[in-house]
Amino acid sequence: MMLDATRGGVMLAIVIMALATYLTRAGGVFVMSRVPIGPRVERFINAMAGSVLVAVITPMAVNGDWGARMALVATLGVMLVLRKPLPAITAGILTAALWRLF
Repeated sequence: MMLDATRGGVMLAIVIMALATYLTRAGGVFVMSRVPIGPRVERFINAMAGSVLVAVITPMAVNGDWGARMALVATLGVMLVLRKPLPAITAGILTAALWRLF
């Protein structure tokens, strides 16, 4: 399917992407509403969260600049000490910004 780069084509692409996103999320809720959440399923869901995080972070650590790498180190350090995600994310953002500033 080919869309023109006109205003209508762009709007159609946005609507199609929004619909695909909505159906994916609604489909996940629909499927999980029919799956009994036992200890095994709960362990699977918890493991998936960590593996998705690693899959997102690894390319940034390998291919990113030193600002990204230092942000990862700062985020990990704060998370290990405080065990709270918001301060860890804040430390990572500030580290990347300051590293790239200087």
